[in-house]
Amino acid sequence: MKYFITIFASGLGTGFFPLASGTWGSLLGIPLAYALNITSKPLALLSLTAFIFFAIWVSTQAEKMWQEKDSRKIVIDEICGMGIALLFIPFTLKTVLLAFLLFRFFDITKLPPINLLEKSLPGGWGVVLDDVLAGVYAWLCLQTAFYLGWL
Repeated sequence: MKYFITIFASGLGTGFFPLASGTWGSLLGIPLAYALNITSKPLALLSLTAFIFFAIWVSTQAEKMWQEKDSRKIVIDEICGMGIALLFIPFTLKTVLLAFLLFRFFDITKLPPINLLEKSLPGGWGVVLDDVLAGVYAWLCLQTAFYLGWL
């Protein structure tokens, strides 16, 4: 079970990279988002929701196993965030790059109330839901750009 938790929580080991583990984990979210975007919208929403709950459970177990609060080794939350940032967004180099940059910006700066989620929610809930909200912020920025005709 420890191996299973480690593989998923660390994003196939990217969480152990010495530099920018969250950035590497975010990159793993791009194939997930692509897979969600080529399926039906109901199935994509159901799958992403299930993955978020799975990520919460895995993150909770990883925190206990590694005895670290929101360990930098846990990057499954970044995978979830990128899945949200790119949900139902047309896949072009421009949109993927912009979604990635926006998500990383919101994930790193932790603008309110993102910062409150991480600090106030227990275990994997705080680990994952702050990245979910960062993904929502990035998604809203992209939707605004589409609406204004910038993309």
